[in-house]
Amino acid sequence: MQADFQIGIIGAGFGGMIAALRLQESERHSFVIFERADEVGGTWRENTYPGCACDVQSDLYRSETYAPQPEIWAYMKSVADKHQLRNNTRFNFNVIKAEFISENGFWKVTNQHGEIVTVKVLIAAIGPLNRPIVPNFKGLENFKGEQFHSSRWNHAYDLNNKRVAVIGTGASAVQIVPAIAPIVKSLVVFQRTPAWIAFRHSKKNSGFRKRVYATFPVLQRANRKFQYFFNELIGLGFIGNKLVHSIATKVSLSNYNVVQNKIAREKLIPNYKLGCKRVLKSDDYLPTFNRENVHLETSEIEHFTQDSIVTKDGTEHKIDAVIFGTGFEVTDFQTGMQLIGTNGQDVFKHWQQNGVAAYHGITVAQYPNFGLLLGPNTGLGHNSVVDIMESQVTYLMQYINAIEKLPTNAALDVKQEIQNKYNEALQKQFTGTVWASGCKSWYLDRNGKNVTLYPRLNTTYRNTVKHFQHKDFNVV
Repeated sequence: MQADFQIGIIGAGFGGMIAALRLQESERHSFVIFERADEVGGTWRENTYPGCACDVQSDLYRSETYAPQPEIWAYMKSVADKHQLRNNTRFNFNVIKAEFISENGFWKVTNQHGEIVTVKVLIAAIGPLNRPIVPNFKGLENFKGEQFHSSRWNHAYDLNNKRVAVIGTGASAVQIVPAIAPIVKSLVVFQRTPAWIAFRHSKKNSGFRKRVYATFPVLQRANRKFQYFFNELIGLGFIGNKLVHSIATKVSLSNYNVVQNKIAREKLIPNYKLGCKRVLKSDDYLPTFNRENVHLETSEIEHFTQDSIVTKDGTEHKIDAVIFGTGFEVTDFQTGMQLIGTNGQDVFKHWQQNGVAAYHGITVAQYPNFGLLLGPNTGLGHNSVVDIMESQVTYLMQYINAIEKLPTNAALDVKQEIQNKYNEALQKQFTGTVWASGCKSWYLDRNGKNVTLYPRLNTTYRNTVKHFQHKDFNVV
């Protein structure tokens, strides 16, 4: 029995689109993209909050150093149009279950309506930042005002002249706070842990520069290479280079001098190593605390009332709306989808019980003919994950090529001992890095194990996955 398609891709974000484009380049046209929404874009479709932008240099998008969300999403849609990816995409197809059928050597994919599609190879490009967290604050159910998570922004609600609370000081909050501060009546920023802030020094690309890039694309590529290797240099400080880390820390500390109120400034400066939590980039977040209508609150939230937030020191903050910049479920990889392998187990439940692990963050033992994009330990704290995904797709193309040489009902499954050996070595590489310096972050699982980041540079990862090793896999 043959599968309906040779390759199935779950998700039409950056990862899924990169995989689809590479399949087209290799003249593999028997593929389908399963997308739960009605448009491509992934996280850049979902996150539409004010100020949303890329926090890694993105001259690829041409308008400015750090491209804003609308432009990135427009770019992704234009790529989908140019390469006719929508012809291969099943929109509003929410995968609720994917099961490997051993006797046939393919995956059976089922959506929310019970529709079934079979694929020889399954690639999950579901992304790590799409499951928002809203803490279970006491009394939140009694709050009568407006409330929403940053990734579920309510554009119908007018923030003008409202009393607003933003809970959290992560990557989304540092973009939201300066974007809404000028229009709200008052803004209280609830900070549990301060963040390291690096200025972006973002600049608009002039018309002249765009014309130069269009005429001499080699210059644009050279600029992107410079940005890439500069970020790699900063990454050296995160993985153990004390000189680089010391210089980066001193430069970052100088950024806080823009905060005029000494008490607020001291509260905003972290007491953990630069890079232990994600370093955030913003030109306007810290200056926002010089505004009279903005207040930094560091006392812990005790409870909500119908129209306020009460902190543990007894202070009551009257508010009309609360915005949760409280991040995402990342380390447990919960998706609302079942992925059943040869062992009859759902990989996500297996990870919950036994810990998250994959080989190179791409393949998982007992889940044959399956690949992940941005799987365990492939996130970054210093550079672009698009580069990581491109490296992973290079590996997956070799994986697919090896599968195509097998008999129809055969599959390739990474050896359990190879996966275990890889992860044991990988975890040892965290020793001496900033991520092992003692702070708590969303990089860590409930046992304190870092299952999110890759503990070396992009260049190292790219070289590691450059060549697929057939000997690491069993034919099943």
